[in-house]
Amino acid sequence: MDNIKIILLGGVRENGKNMYAVEVGDEIFILDAGLKYPDNELLGIDVVVPDLTYIKENIDRIVGIFLTHGHADAIGALPYIVSDYDIPVFGSKLTIALAKITTQGDKKSRGFKEFHEIDENTAIDFENASVSFFKTTHSIPDSLGIVVKTPEGQIVYTGDFKFDQAAIPMYQTDFGRIADIGKEKVLALLSDSANADSLYENSNERDIAEYILDTFKYHTGRIVVASVASNIQRMQQIIDASAALKRKVAIAGKDAEKIVRTAMKLGYLKVPDDVLISERSLKDFDPEQIVLIETGRMGEPIKLLQRMANAKRGPFKILEGDLVFIATTPTYAMETIVAKTRDMIYRANAEVKTVSDGYHPSGHANKTDLQLMINLLRPENIIPIQGEYRLLDNHGNLANETGISYKNIFMTQKGDVLEYHNGQFHFGKAIEAGDTMIDGIGVGDIGSIVLRDRQMLAEDGVFIAVVTIDRKKKKIVARPKVNARGFIYMRDNRELLNDSIDVITKAIENNLENKEFDWANLKQDVREDLNKYLYEQTRRHPMILPIVMEVNQNRHRTRK
Repeated sequence: MDNIKIILLGGVRENGKNMYAVEVGDEIFILDAGLKYPDNELLGIDVVVPDLTYIKENIDRIVGIFLTHGHADAIGALPYIVSDYDIPVFGSKLTIALAKITTQGDKKSRGFKEFHEIDENTAIDFENASVSFFKTTHSIPDSLGIVVKTPEGQIVYTGDFKFDQAAIPMYQTDFGRIADIGKEKVLALLSDSANADSLYENSNERDIAEYILDTFKYHTGRIVVASVASNIQRMQQIIDASAALKRKVAIAGKDAEKIVRTAMKLGYLKVPDDVLISERSLKDFDPEQIVLIETGRMGEPIKLLQRMANAKRGPFKILEGDLVFIATTPTYAMETIVAKTRDMIYRANAEVKTVSDGYHPSGHANKTDLQLMINLLRPENIIPIQGEYRLLDNHGNLANETGISYKNIFMTQKGDVLEYHNGQFHFGKAIEAGDTMIDGIGVGDIGSIVLRDRQMLAEDGVFIAVVTIDRKKKKIVARPKVNARGFIYMRDNRELLNDSIDVITKAIENNLENKEFDWANLKQDVREDLNKYLYEQTRRHPMILPIVMEVNQNRHRTRK
């Protein structure tokens, strides 16, 4: 069978938003359905999910969505898919439990029931291929890699992984199973690249647990921990250290508490009795008895720390004498924000430490891990995924060092399609695979034009011009009024505002004298003339909104 394709729907040249499709004949297997958090320039956007055009156009061919683990970069896009389509979703026990929390948090996907629990021993046979799994190590239990076995060979997707020889049983990699997969033909390996440029060996989690305990032990005040709720391993280490020191733990946020309670119920998180307390109970304990874990909205703990540092009052204000422990490892893109956050915390007279101050924690494979995975699986082709281009490129170079030719290493971007013909993969015709931006309840209704307007408003503000005209008498009824927000301080710029009124008046009078009067031309002339004048005076381009009202006998109309 030559009819095999691998489609990159997300997760390449970006952090997060993992979503890949494998076509075998007339069947399509979706691997992960993740989101990513927006960059700073995506003003007002809550999250970004993959473009779902491919899903919609091929819905009848999709046999299932197969999940590797329970983090948002693997399950976060599910609500926007299953709200419209009953596609079976497969994942491990914890992954499915967290996926249910994700879908139940959205009104449209709340009624979705097509969840199916699998484990590392599961194999599912379909008409053209079979799907099986293997156990991997990540920062959350029940992480799995996925194998799609076709008549031509296997396509292996690692998901997020690392190797930790000191991992406890719940997190251990099944090296034997991976080696067995490698004994058969592996056509292609889609492998995690998020840590491919690391110069350090990953610290083992036992050492990190001891570091957290020592850090907590020598602090006498309240401890505020910034963590990601779905990093179950880190949450366990924090709870263990707190319990050992007789501290109580409060978790800020209902979503975070729901994740923790779910992990506890399923036995993936061990919490001694009477350690967890509610937010309302914080006032009943002295600061030296408390560990407050905050995870932030949508899992963004760093940004919430800034609000806590600036808060005027309340239990979530950072207080003098607090220790703020940042238990998450920020990406390169977040380093500036983390530095700014640390400064804000110090201004609040608190102390800051991070888990990465003395260790190199990561849930992702470093150079050695990546090459070991390649050597165990012995793939014919490598497709680096999960990371910015520099990370994919580093991963490609690492693969070449193991003996894989560069012609068998595919540097892809979103929308690329790899087709298998005559024993080789090659690039086929690309598909539409951009970003779908989620803003409030809006899904995909925010595009480049809206973002450009938001950027303009953020940078140069808005300038509003209001004028009333009598088109029949060809005159301006009332002197134009102007207002500005985020552009200039109006009290100190009266001359500029008066002159801008003259510019508006002249533009409108010229249009009123025109025999072929047109509302669109009038508004455009006001915008262009005002834009030119304001830029000459300020070197800024505010958004200009002309509001023109028409008075004609007993009729009163407004034109915007």
